[in-house]
Amino acid sequence: MSTEAQAEAPPAEDTRHPAAKALDAGLPGALVLASEDRGQAVLLVERDRIRETLQLLRDDPALRLDWLMDVTAIDYLGMGREPRFNVVYQLLSRQFNQRVTVKVGVPEGDEVAPSVTPDWPTANWLEREVYDMMGIRFSGHPDLRRILMPHDWQTYPQRKDVPLGEEPVAFSDNVPPNEPA
Repeated sequence: MSTEAQAEAPPAEDTRHPAAKALDAGLPGALVLASEDRGQAVLLVERDRIRETLQLLRDDPALRLDWLMDVTAIDYLGMGREPRFNVVYQLLSRQFNQRVTVKVGVPEGDEVAPSVTPDWPTANWLEREVYDMMGIRFSGHPDLRRILMPHDWQTYPQRKDVPLGEEPVAFSDNVPPNEPA
């Protein structure tokens, strides 16, 4: 194909998920990586841009991702991935019945992400649970304290470097027969 014919060819159609397109247009530089799985967008964004990212996805009339369904975290210890943690936000558009997953990377040694509680009140308890289980702090959170574990608990139980606690449980294969109960 000649360079003249290439110049006349129409530009390739952008087939990315509408949420990825909206982020690129509305918040240049916030989107790190976009993928799609079964029609659901998975967006990795810059940690310091999470609040404005979620605001844009909520307020965009073509997306209306107006329900923060969950906030959770993933520990990639031992998987050769950096950063070690991801904080994961699950959004739903009730109007369009669309789901979008937004992730931010959180490096080991700097386990802090901006709180989205000022914009999404339901994040209050969800962020507290992530803090309690994974030790990721949320800057700007109005009441960041343990929610499931005792207040004096020293570790974060869902981190992969925390040893598993073990309590023997009696099953038919580990109790001698005819032993009195």
